Amino acid sequence: MANKRLIEIFTAGCYICENAVKEIKTLACPNCEVKVYDLNKKCDTNECVEKAEQYGVKSVPAVAINGKLVDCCSNRGIDYETLKRAGLGQ
Repeated sequence: MANKRLIEIFTAGCYICENAVKEIKTLACPNCEVKVYDLNKKCDTNECVEKAEQYGVKSVPAVAINGKLVDCCSNRGIDYETLKRAGLGQ
């Protein structure tokens, strides 16, 4: 049997994240190993924070499959210049 596909979900333990975790677990097949990292709680080994930094996680929920942040979860996060153009600090 081939290796399982590693699905890593980065969350903050919030309602929106928990719903995403439930949906992803529902969609996962028997060949998927799903790991959930709650960045709000951290983890004993600091592995979750290190992986989030390595993958470039900027907002949650975010999903990496086989060690790569999925495109739908990339390049998100706060863009301070966009906030300023929208009126922040004015």
